[in-house]
Amino acid sequence: MQDIVQEALENAEAEQREMDASSSADDFGDPRIVIVGCGGAGNNTINRLYNIGVDGAETVAINTDKQHLEMIEADTKILVGKSLTSGLGAGGDPSMGERATEMAQGTIKEVLGNADLVFVTAGMGGGTGTGAAPVVSKIAKEQGAIVVGMVSTPFNVERARTVKAEEGLEQLRNAADSIIVLDNNRLLDYVPNLPIGKAFSVMDQIIAETVKGISETITQPSLINLDYADMSTIMNQGGVAVMLVGETQDKNKTQEVVNDAMNHPLLDVDYRGASGGLVHITGGPDLTLKEAEGIAHNITERLEASANVIWGARIQDEYKGKVRVMAIMTGVQSAQVLGPTTQKQADKSRASINGGSEFEYEGSQNRSRNQRQSETTPNTNSWQSDGGRDELEKNNGLDVIR
Repeated sequence: MQDIVQEALENAEAEQREMDASSSADDFGDPRIVIVGCGGAGNNTINRLYNIGVDGAETVAINTDKQHLEMIEADTKILVGKSLTSGLGAGGDPSMGERATEMAQGTIKEVLGNADLVFVTAGMGGGTGTGAAPVVSKIAKEQGAIVVGMVSTPFNVERARTVKAEEGLEQLRNAADSIIVLDNNRLLDYVPNLPIGKAFSVMDQIIAETVKGISETITQPSLINLDYADMSTIMNQGGVAVMLVGETQDKNKTQEVVNDAMNHPLLDVDYRGASGGLVHITGGPDLTLKEAEGIAHNITERLEASANVIWGARIQDEYKGKVRVMAIMTGVQSAQVLGPTTQKQADKSRASINGGSEFEYEGSQNRSRNQRQSETTPNTNSWQSDGGRDELEKNNGLDVIR
């Protein structure tokens, strides 16, 4: 028996070298992964992703604000609704962001063509991100891609934006396969004294690293492999998804890395009722099979016995002495997608809006006003989607930079 173990150890290094060589030489069958950032917050995430690099994924930035878009680095940049907004942004109106994106859907379909997995990132509560993210998700979904929304919610002090965020999240939830929601309010507890720009960059970094981690999990070879089919199986569970990230250098890796993930100050880790789990573990050459299996077990033990769990593990030399776990729990059938404090503020703001003036909440009220006008008088200027064939938009309103 000892001889078998020794032979296996001697052959392992040679097999690893062959696997690394073959993976870099043959791209046949690799899934096409596209990461789309909508609006200002989404574009900032794309910029960070582009700079840190994501193996095997393309980045796309979509915005109505030309000035901000010009500052962003991405593989493809799309200015939508130029004939509608003159490149000056959506003015905080989600219906404007939605309309601008619908006008450019012909180009978006082209850019997302043949994509297998599409991440859509945005900040909920503003104009372009809130309005564009569901449109982009729907386009990608209709073309056969698995669509994962990864969005952040506004601070409670932004009040009316929390209502817009809730409405936008509901639309995104219907358009995407799964959505992961990050609450900006957690920054107040985690990094309250950081300059505001750096504080927001912390959330950008979490989103960027998670998208990078998921993408590279299925594009890079692992000892216990996860592939696109595994991702598709888990993400098709639908509903809200919960993300967990943990890392430790403690000797008791099996428990400490799970503790770190479960106590992450920026992530909501309540995933009771989840119907699926995707777990990926990265460790150094010293990571044992027992440790890897123990980590996967500990992080999924809250799930029901019927939950579909898929896990994988990768060995990287730079992780010697430490271990990192990333997990996504999908199908969390929560009645609310906002965090509890944000939900409370949204409910409070909605009550105030309903009891206030008719047009206090510009986003939803503008849509209601337009609907009332169309019911009473014919409106020759009303807008309808033309499938991206608008001549003015095609000739003057859309800049695609590749």
